[in-house]
Amino acid sequence: MTTGAVIFAFDNEETDYVAMAAWSAARIRRHLKIPTAVITDCQDPGRLSQFDHVIAADPVTGGTRFFEDYQKTLTWYNAGRVDAYALTPWDQTLVLDADYVVCSDQLSVVLDSADDFLSHRLAWDVTGVDNCSGLNWFGDNHMPMWWATVMMFRKSPTSEYIFDCMKMIKENWIHYKNLYHMHGGNFRNDYALSIALGIVSGHTLNVNNIPWGLASIISGHNLTQIAPDCFQIEYYNQGRLKTIDWQNMDFHAMCKKQLGDIVANTV
Repeated sequence: MTTGAVIFAFDNEETDYVAMAAWSAARIRRHLKIPTAVITDCQDPGRLSQFDHVIAADPVTGGTRFFEDYQKTLTWYNAGRVDAYALTPWDQTLVLDADYVVCSDQLSVVLDSADDFLSHRLAWDVTGVDNCSGLNWFGDNHMPMWWATVMMFRKSPTSEYIFDCMKMIKENWIHYKNLYHMHGGNFRNDYALSIALGIVSGHTLNVNNIPWGLASIISGHNLTQIAPDCFQIEYYNQGRLKTIDWQNMDFHAMCKKQLGDIVANTV
């Protein structure tokens, strides 16, 4: 059985997601010892040399979104994730956001699991300042959200059903947005995944998850790199500036501008 990681990378007006994905690919190879594929519209061989496979695709936008770290509204090319099952070159695939930072081999536990599909149910703020309640539920009915930031799937009927449902939800987004009483018009992979898992589970929400939370550095915190697998986070708590070092542990960098600056300054 072949195993590898897939990263979607479509640059927008401010973020160089291709560079971010290439930086991530080197980290995946170092820690997880698996090859990587990028799904992108980039055609520059020099920018794509870090990947074992390059899969051409057109960018698909879910709309525009206000990014706090940039303090502006940018195009959000996030709607192509539903095609991961069809596009992956692997029998077993780890789909990672370009802004997910691999600092350990922890995801090997996910790859070694017997499940056909796994993702994170809950995200948490590594500083403890934000309880992430607004991130882990969606819609007026407070539906539980699963995160598409990290997904592991094997080629199987179960995984195919999940991705087929995600695609159906994307193609009928207005209907599902209204059905789940969501505000705002943007399509999100996380919403599509959550609704799909509900459908495939027979609306029982009896779903197997990655057995730990999604460690996250939320927008508003300051992120810097102090060693290859050690990052420093500055944040305010009750008006006081505090810092923590985050070492040898994976995390989701919601502060995309700061992660982009780290990637740009990496030699």
